[in-house]
Amino acid sequence: MLNNPVLILNQNYQPLNVCNARRALVLLNLGKAELMQDSVGQINTVSKTFDIPSIIRLYRMVKIPLNVRRLSRIGVFVRDKHKCQYCGVHSKTLTLDHVIPRSKGGQHEWDNLVSACNSCNNKKAGRNPVEAGMKLIKPPSPPRPNPFYLVERRTILSDWKPFIPWLVPQTIE
Repeated sequence: MLNNPVLILNQNYQPLNVCNARRALVLLNLGKAELMQDSVGQINTVSKTFDIPSIIRLYRMVKIPLNVRRLSRIGVFVRDKHKCQYCGVHSKTLTLDHVIPRSKGGQHEWDNLVSACNSCNNKKAGRNPVEAGMKLIKPPSPPRPNPFYLVERRTILSDWKPFIPWLVPQTIE
């Protein structure tokens, strides 16, 4: 029960993070947070009984840093929705393609990498798209910073839905 997930809200009720119930109880006990909603269950100590929280809200505002996402192979595929950026084919066996080849001075950056199927990558080879007679569906760009990425990657409990402003397909009832 102490490892149950707990949604942490910022002072302005914005989702901030997810922690375990043990950490949430510590924040509540130190007077740094208030209980917004308890889940089913309690924990008994020698002198007190505590409700296991499901959602807590911090009393002080915490600034959410907008971190630039680190470049990764999977990150490029997710940004491009697992679709070849030359022919539009959806595939799980995509490759990374440098729009301006590295042999011609292209950098290994978000702005120069796209998802490509094997046949398009082989067709383009060491040329840029204009030389290869190919056109990009969408020009590459870095993903926008998302302050909710810590919460987004988690399974969202049904108790949390009123505090989460976007739709998440994966939920637990």
